[in-house]
Formats: sequence, C-alpha cells, structure tokens
Amino acid sequence: MGEDEKQRITLDIYNRPYTIVGTESESHVRLVADLVDQKMKELHEKNRQLDTTRLAVLTAVNTMNDYLKLKEDYATLLGSLRKKEDK
Repeated sequence: MGEDEKQRITLDIYNRPYTIVGTESESHVRLVADLVDQKMKELHEKNRQLDTTRLAVLTAVNTMNDYLKLKEDYATLLGSLRKKEDK
C-alpha cells in the first residue's frame, strides 16, 4: 500500500465499533485505539457515574494534556541540546 493510500480499519473502543480511515499502518491505528480504550476504562474505574460522551471528552482532555506536557518537554530538551552544540 502506498504512503498516501487510505485504508479502513474497524475496531472496538470502549465496546463500540469504530471505522478509522487513514494512511497510518493498521498496527499503529490498533495501538492508538487500544490506548484510548485503556484510558477510557481507567477513567471509568475512577468515575463510574460518567456517561460515555463525558468519559470520551475527559479522555480527550487528559490525552491532550499529556501531549502538551510531552511537547513542552521535547522543546526543553531540544533547547538544551542546541545550547550544548553551540558551546
């Protein structure tokens, strides 16, 4: 399959089927879906009263928070490397 060719992958996230269309490998899409499913189940254990929609939004907020922290850490590390290279 070429890099720009899209594929359809159907998988379950939080016991519901979703069809994902994209150019990423099937293994990558399945990994992402598994991580989302795992995070939703983890949050459900702590917040059993949340409906699926609220649980999905909370999962997205938590995931974006983690992403932004990693992005900041990456920028800091990159800055440190550049300072060392300039010396």
